[in-house]
Amino acid sequence: MSFWEHVEDLRKVIMRIIYILVIAICVTTYFVDDITEWLLKPIRMSLHDTHSGVLVYHSIFEKAWVQVDVSIWWAIMISSPFWFYQVWSFIRPGLHEHEVRAVKPFMILGWFLFIAGMAFGYYIAFPAVFNFLSAVGVGDIQANINLRDYISTSSQILLFLGFIFQVPNILLILGFMGIVTKQSLRAMRRYIYVGLAVFAAIFSPPDVISMMAVWIPCCALFEIGVLLVAWVVHPYLKGVHMKENK
Repeated sequence: MSFWEHVEDLRKVIMRIIYILVIAICVTTYFVDDITEWLLKPIRMSLHDTHSGVLVYHSIFEKAWVQVDVSIWWAIMISSPFWFYQVWSFIRPGLHEHEVRAVKPFMILGWFLFIAGMAFGYYIAFPAVFNFLSAVGVGDIQANINLRDYISTSSQILLFLGFIFQVPNILLILGFMGIVTKQSLRAMRRYIYVGLAVFAAIFSPPDVISMMAVWIPCCALFEIGVLLVAWVVHPYLKGVHMKENK
C-alpha cells in the first residue's frame, strides 16, 4: 500500500472510533442515572455507617454537569474493547501471522486485568479507604462532600487502576521480548519500589494514606509480574531454545 492509502485507512479507523464513541455516549447518557447511583454506592454506604457527612452540590447546574462527566468517562471505558479493536485492525496487516497469534493472548489478558483493576478499586479500595478516612481525626464533624468532585475523581481512579493493573501484562511482554528476566527484575526490585513510591506520590492525593493505597497495589502487581515471568516466560523460552538446538 502507498502512503496515502495508509492515511486513508487511518482516516476510516478514526471515523469508526468516533462513531463508536458517539453511540457509547448515547448509551451511557440513557443509563447515566444508574451508573451514577452505582458510583455513589460506596461513599453512601461509608457515610451511612460512619455518620460522618453528606453529599452536596454547590450550583444549580452541577448535577447536570455530573451527568455529562459520567456519560463521557464511562462511554470511553465501556466502549474501549470496540475502539481498541479498530486500532488493532489498522496495525494487524503489518504483522506476520505468528506475531498476530502472539499478540492476541496479551490483548485478552490486558482486558481482563483492566476489569480486575476497576473491580479492585470499587469493591475493595473504595470501601476500605472511605471508612478509614471517615474514622480518623476528631469526631462529631460532618463533611460536605461535593458531588461532582467525587464522581469525577472516582471515575478517574477506576480508570487509573485499570491501567495500573496492566503491569504484569507489560512485564510478560518485556519478558517474551528478552528485555527483562526474573533475575534482572529481582535485582532491580529496590529501585523499582522507590520509583513506584515516587509515582504514587505524584499521582495520588496529597496524603500518606492515599499514597500507600496506590503504592502497595503497584508493588504487589510488580511481584505478580515477576512470578509470571519466572513461571511462564522462562519455561517457554527454554522449550523454544531446546527445540532450536535439536
